[in-house]
Amino acid sequence: MTAFQFSQLLGASIALPVIPAAAGAPFAWSLVLSGAVVVFSLVPLGAARSQADFTPSDLAAPRAMFERLPAWGKRANWAHQNSFEAFTLHAPACLLCLLVAPSVVAASPWLAVAAWLQPALRLGYIGAYLANVAPLRSLCWAGAILCTALLYSEGLRAVLRS
Repeated sequence: MTAFQFSQLLGASIALPVIPAAAGAPFAWSLVLSGAVVVFSLVPLGAARSQADFTPSDLAAPRAMFERLPAWGKRANWAHQNSFEAFTLHAPACLLCLLVAPSVVAASPWLAVAAWLQPALRLGYIGAYLANVAPLRSLCWAGAILCTALLYSEGLRAVLRS
């Protein structure tokens, strides 16, 4: 069997849903932007580490230098860690909505707003955390979690409808 014949056989045996690009775009962009927020959270952390006289020897025990970070640098570290946690919750919700995009968008057109809003709220969360504005930080965190919960809720409803 040639590689071409194998790929035809494989293609014929796997039936993936065809999602119109416009329907899934908000969820795909939300996934990409949420990942970018995680990467962006490294910027203030790197700045804090440079103020704490980061040296290559700190690579042997990077958590040990935490005590040398300035107060805002410790908050940058916590914001960075929380960014990973939020991404691990949000990414599957985006993927779920991508799988059922046409039906979820038809049933809940406002869901695209939640998908776009989540990465923006996460950026606000990082800024509020660095600035030590706890009420704003909590609002951004709660809003982003609510957006993720809405994606899960509507995505699961669409799966159960089909």
